[in-house]
Amino acid sequence: MNVVYETNCPTLKLLGRGKVRDIYDLGQYLLLVATDRLSAFDVVSADPIPEKGRVLTEMSVFWFGWLKRTLPWLKTHFLTADGQEIIKLQPDVVPYAGQLAGRSMLVYKVDRIIPVEAVVRLFLYGSGWSDYQKTGAVCGVELPPGMKKADALPMPMFTPATKEEQRQHDENVSVQEALNRGLITPLELSAVAATASLVLFLANEYAKTKGILIPDTKFEFGMLDGELVLADEVLTPDSSRFWPADQYKPGGDQPSLDKQFVREWLEKEVEAGRWNKTAPMPRLSRDIIIGTTERYLEALKRLTS
Repeated sequence: MNVVYETNCPTLKLLGRGKVRDIYDLGQYLLLVATDRLSAFDVVSADPIPEKGRVLTEMSVFWFGWLKRTLPWLKTHFLTADGQEIIKLQPDVVPYAGQLAGRSMLVYKVDRIIPVEAVVRLFLYGSGWSDYQKTGAVCGVELPPGMKKADALPMPMFTPATKEEQRQHDENVSVQEALNRGLITPLELSAVAATASLVLFLANEYAKTKGILIPDTKFEFGMLDGELVLADEVLTPDSSRFWPADQYKPGGDQPSLDKQFVREWLEKEVEAGRWNKTAPMPRLSRDIIIGTTERYLEALKRLTS
């Protein structure tokens, strides 16, 4: 099995390594390579997850194509993930075709990446549920009293978050705070909030036909030639929650086909006093690694079949 924890392409210009992706500058384009690294609570595991990079790439490619058909007006940075097409456009990648195969996307460079994660929620869960328990609100937006964990929200909720580097935790912020800190302009905010909410709503409606609910996700946007573009990955098990629809029951934890499987195990390590959510992450057992791979593959199979 071809597991890639970190790419090694010395004749290509490495722009940076994210928590999961290695990014190469190819002049007019960027090459985004989804490795098999896993991050949780903004800490990168030393243990790779087999098939993960391929699943993230295939899932994003599927959604970019779906969005092109469903919302033809929506601009994205995606160009191609076809290996032969990438080689045709960028012959310099030929020596590294083996490690890049099945996990690479060639994308347009954006003029500006908006430094806010566009988090959208359809259900009350995760950090949103934690906020609600403490304040009755999520990112400053008050919700009706008496809501239960995993309840459907009255409408899609846009809750931005800061984007931090490795070893730093992303931070939920209110819309007003994002504006006050200059992270996003009012015009960008309006466009991002509306677009992200619409994309998740429509994607969730499609996913329901495949037996999956998408309770929340995060998007990344940028500006290209003065227009808003959807960038990075889209609706993957890394950036989204996927719940089997036939097992959904509000009022408690939900079974998942995403990274929540690892988060829940890590939370138990925290409760036992064996981890404090800082690097290094506890080593993942074989069962956790295999279980994560199985969930990612199942999500891919259901959504893209």
